Amino acid sequence: MALAASGDFVVDANANSTGGGVGVATFALLAGQQFSVSVAANDLWSAGPLPRWSNADGLVGDLFYTAGTDSDVPVYAIGTQIGQAFSQHGQGGLSAAYGSLVGQIGNGSFFKIGTSYSGTAAAGGILSLYYFDSINSDNTGSISAHVTAVPEPETYAMLLAGLGLLGGIYRRRKQK
Repeated sequence: MALAASGDFVVDANANSTGGGVGVATFALLAGQQFSVSVAANDLWSAGPLPRWSNADGLVGDLFYTAGTDSDVPVYAIGTQIGQAFSQHGQGGLSAAYGSLVGQIGNGSFFKIGTSYSGTAAAGGILSLYYFDSINSDNTGSISAHVTAVPEPETYAMLLAGLGLLGGIYRRRKQK
């Protein structure tokens, strides 16, 4: 019986890029199993020279260097534009912003995760996490993704049935 699984996984923009890297393997999911992924909005990585820094939502808008910018980002003058919107990238059945955090279950299609995702596994397999990009050679930085996989509905039913059985055994022993 599968219990809830939870963990933090570092996804590197270079080593784990869809454009030349390999995904970070997280948990094995069953078809129909619910899972979620979250990344801090201020956790940044880069698709190359300025202005290509973004969070896990990808290069979707202007981003400026501030005093509280992620420590992975080199130090720039306050107010320097470090990120901006880029065109969409298409790969593996997905069109999404460059620099997005994406997932893949088994050999299935990529799907966008971004900074927050909650859904149900369409198929069974290992959930792998990637930096969405066409070429990984100029990518830098990494983000930390928190992944939680909860038991599938059948597991809840089995767990409740098991607890009911144990409760019945306990009551019978207590009556003796």
